[in-house]
Amino acid sequence: MSRYRIEGGYKLQGDVSISGSKNAVLGILAAAMMLDGPCKIENVPDIVDVQVMLEICETIGAKITPAGEGIYEIDPTNINTFEATHPKVKNIRASYYLLGALLTRFRKATMYMPGGCNFGTRPIDLHLKGFRKMGASGTRATDIRDGIIRIVADELVGAHIFLDVVSVGATINIMLAATKANGMTIIENAAKEPHIVDVANFLNSMGANIKGAGTDTIRIKGVPVLPGGYSYSVIPDQIEAGTYMIAAAVTRGDVTIHNLIPKHMEPLTVKMLDMGYNIEQGDDWIRVSIDDDMELESTNFKTRPYPGFPTDLQPQATVLLCLANGMSRMHENVWDNRFQYVPELQSMGASISIIDRCALVNGPCSFSGASVTALDLRAGAAMVLAGLAASGVTTISSANRIDRGYEKIVEKLRGIGAHIERIAGDDEHVVPIDDE
Repeated sequence: MSRYRIEGGYKLQGDVSISGSKNAVLGILAAAMMLDGPCKIENVPDIVDVQVMLEICETIGAKITPAGEGIYEIDPTNINTFEATHPKVKNIRASYYLLGALLTRFRKATMYMPGGCNFGTRPIDLHLKGFRKMGASGTRATDIRDGIIRIVADELVGAHIFLDVVSVGATINIMLAATKANGMTIIENAAKEPHIVDVANFLNSMGANIKGAGTDTIRIKGVPVLPGGYSYSVIPDQIEAGTYMIAAAVTRGDVTIHNLIPKHMEPLTVKMLDMGYNIEQGDDWIRVSIDDDMELESTNFKTRPYPGFPTDLQPQATVLLCLANGMSRMHENVWDNRFQYVPELQSMGASISIIDRCALVNGPCSFSGASVTALDLRAGAAMVLAGLAASGVTTISSANRIDRGYEKIVEKLRGIGAHIERIAGDDEHVVPIDDE
């Protein structure tokens, strides 16, 4: 497994461009499996999770052809199985979107229980409840045997579905299943994240009839055919953009982040302004800087479903709080166990106490380089940020987990002045990366 080596203490300066949204493209790729014709998807990030999803789609019969940087032509017309039982299904959580896609296409679906980062219980009962309301059988926990889910529907019919808990995954999966169902499906208490809107926009561009995505009520009128035949560009990655905003902040640098949607960043932008950072923004860029003599103010974060502060930025923002004056609080309201990374930050000098779902951060601290581990994707990004802010050298093991969600992170950080390099395997061999 690869590692990162970071020599900290350097201010980041310059420009960095954000890639396509990981969370959006994984849903879009699953949705493409429902089409009755080919399509072209642009702004696809070159990250591990996307490559895994593309491989899974190929195993069920989809033809996937690279057509340029970040562009794929996808032809699902020869998909010949409703079984997504390749071992790689277990590697990523978003593989469960194939349940809705295959159920729509074949009226049956079989797949392994999906995997992903381990920071809390993430059941799929809401997904199965939605499918059951639409006429599918085999959608109870007792029907999951030997780690395999089996679902059958003689007919998918529109239904009125209320989600007991706001769930991004269930919202997307039910939306996929409803796209070709007979009649109208209404999802109430739906999640509103930008990538849900993007999946709906993709499907609409291919012939679907979905209204209300981005609100708490989504209405899907089923259509018999999704002809496809068009190109679609994935939205920028909200979480990657936030990570680079925080990277500029923790190094007291001056960085302009391009190819983002400023409105998506408002939950972070507001807090950074409160702390004392300078934020400038245009139509598709944000500049983060700080005055030389500015002392950072403490603040409090609470993770919430969109438009609240995203849980996927919680570890990175906790690093930022470590540099503020006084006591800050990070409340985690989405996942049960997303503070597993805190001992890694403590080993670098952070003063953090955990009480239930709240991290009490006493700052400012002076990070010192250490050997730490990327326990999951976003926790790994937090280790990178702490390493950039630290004095001395930080080595991050299991860096392949970071590669799951950040395209060319080493190259991008080096392009704005970071002293970071990738170390391959256990032999300490440094892979050279050309400076821009």
